[in-house]
Amino acid sequence: MYRRSILGICALICVWTLAVATLGAQNKGGSAEGKALKNAVPTSAASIAAGQALYTKNCQFCHGPKGLGDGPLAPKDSHPANLTDATWDRGATDGEIFKVIMEGAGPDFKMKGAKGRLMDNDVWNIVNFVRSLGPKK
Repeated sequence: MYRRSILGICALICVWTLAVATLGAQNKGGSAEGKALKNAVPTSAASIAAGQALYTKNCQFCHGPKGLGDGPLAPKDSHPANLTDATWDRGATDGEIFKVIMEGAGPDFKMKGAKGRLMDNDVWNIVNFVRSLGPKK
C-alpha cells in the first residue's frame, strides 16, 4: 500500500512538472507576459557584438551562422526559425524573443531554453543581435 502511494505521488509530480514546463514554453502567437517585458539592454554596436558572440556559441548550431534556420546540428525533423525574415511565429517583441530564448520553444521543446545557462543581460544582447539580422523597420 505504501509503495503504491509513493508511486502515485511520483507520477503526480512528474505530470505537474511537465505541465508547468509546457505552460512556460513560448508557443506560437507569443505571450502577454513577453509583450510586457522591456529590453533591459539598449541596442548599441557593443551589445550587438556581444550578442553575436553569444549567438555563435549557443545558437548558430541550429539557426545557422546567418540566422537562416539552416544550422548543421539541428535535431532531425526540426525546423529552426529563420531569424532574418519578417515572420516571428512566437511573438515579435523583444520581450517575447527574450522569453523564447530563456524558456525554449514549445510544445515539444526541440529548442531548449537558456534559463540557468545564460544571464538575463546576455540574452538581451542576443535579442539585440537577432534584431540586427532581421528586416529593418
